[in-house]
Amino acid sequence: MKRELPVSGVVPIAEMRGEDDDETQRLRSMEATARAFLSDFDWCSEIREFYFGEGIGDVFAIFLARIKPNRPSVDEYVWVIVGDIPSAYLVTDDCPSPKEALEGYIWEVRKWVALAKEGRTSRDVIPVNAPATREWAQMLERRLNALEQRIIPIWFTSSDSTPQ
Repeated sequence: MKRELPVSGVVPIAEMRGEDDDETQRLRSMEATARAFLSDFDWCSEIREFYFGEGIGDVFAIFLARIKPNRPSVDEYVWVIVGDIPSAYLVTDDCPSPKEALEGYIWEVRKWVALAKEGRTSRDVIPVNAPATREWAQMLERRLNALEQRIIPIWFTSSDSTPQ
C-alpha cells in the first residue's frame, strides 16, 4: 500500500538526479549530511523514508524525511535543508512543497540574523550553528538574499511550486 505524502514536489531519494553525474554525487553527499543532521536529534529514532525536493549541489538541498519519532509531539514528516547554509529542519504544516520549505527556512533564519546582528540569540528562533555575531549574521544574510533573489525565481515558477 502506497502512503500518501503530506506534501507535493518530491521524489523518492533513489530518483534524485542532478544536472550531470558530478552534481548527482554532490547531492548524494548532501543527502548523507541531511540524514546525519536529522539522526543527531534524540526525537528521531529512525529515518523510515527519504525524498528529494530540490537542490543545487554544494549550494542547497531540500529533503523530506519520514521519521519514527520518539515523542508523540514530534511530526512524522519533516523538511531538512542543508548546503552552504546552516542545516535546519522544518515541519510540513505551512510548507506543502520544496519552494515553501525554502521560503520558510529563509523566513526563520532571518529572525536569527536580526538577533545575531545585535549579538543576541533566542530559543524562540531557529537554531543556527554559528556564533551570534554581526559578521556571521551579515555572511548568512548574503546567502539568504542570494537564495531568495536568485535561486527561488530561477528554480521555481511564479505561479506554482513546481521546479522549472
